Amino acid sequence: MACLLLGSVWTMPVAHATEAAPAPVKLALDAPAFAPEQIKVTVYLPPGYADSAVQYPVLYANDGQDMDAVALQDALASLYAQHAIRPVIVVAVDMLKDRASGYGLFDRARRRSVVGGSRIGPIGARAYDYSAWVAEQLVPYIDAHYRTQATAQGRTMLGWSLGALNAFCLGWEYPEVFGQVGAFSPSFWLAGDRSDANAVEGTRLAQAMVDRARQRRPVRFWFAVGGHEETNDRNHNGTIDAVEDLQDLISGFTAPDGTHRRGLRDLGYDVGVVDAAHPVQTSEVVYDPVPDGEHNQATWKRMLPVFLVWAYGVAPDMPLSSSPP
Repeated sequence: MACLLLGSVWTMPVAHATEAAPAPVKLALDAPAFAPEQIKVTVYLPPGYADSAVQYPVLYANDGQDMDAVALQDALASLYAQHAIRPVIVVAVDMLKDRASGYGLFDRARRRSVVGGSRIGPIGARAYDYSAWVAEQLVPYIDAHYRTQATAQGRTMLGWSLGALNAFCLGWEYPEVFGQVGAFSPSFWLAGDRSDANAVEGTRLAQAMVDRARQRRPVRFWFAVGGHEETNDRNHNGTIDAVEDLQDLISGFTAPDGTHRRGLRDLGYDVGVVDAAHPVQTSEVVYDPVPDGEHNQATWKRMLPVFLVWAYGVAPDMPLSSSPP
């Protein structure tokens, strides 16, 4: 494991608007399953870190190399200045050299990846190895070196695109580790059979995980998707696949064979939708549609502050929205 210089003890539970956050800490950590490749991690500490003795929640994020592009530090600084969120430690994990291999679905009980197909080849061949490293090695490492809220309720997992698919699965399979998940533009299109449109519709892997569940997980989920992420419309119903895949995972759907496949709503989750009348949601499952949103970092940058207020907000009536005015 990489060496880490420990910071001073913290005291203030609220970040001061006039304080600058400490410089990010860069790490290169060993992950035996991926040796000799090390996994690069950046730790962002909140203002007041050096003077505090309290424990802070931790936001873990896939695609750590994108944090500048989505303006993580600017978003945090702005929300702290508005006293809109509680201070949080952010642990941003850079993607592996083979992103499509590490970001995907896995079956924790069977200790294996759940691989799906795509136009670029298999997705998630090493997802179990990566996810087990995050939940079983990285999280304990961070808890050991920082003053964290070392409970599921104190940890959130975030990602976008394939990283969102993996973030969802980490929360689903490790509910005792992660109590909240943020998934922007999740790749819920991943399927076991891509031979034709009906095959994809009926074998989407994340939806199957929810359908098979015997009970709900004690995890809160924030989902956001753009209305212009793509033009594909698999079943020609006027809704692009990126939007419909997410809606089906939340609310369930009728498969091509006529059977009802359960969604999160069927498991008893309270579902809320972000819109002009409800710009901030506190529901267990939140759906944030961004009508003009695309599948890119510029859109995820807009989604990020709204998600942060949901996850860490101290002003629940703050009028934020990731949709344009």
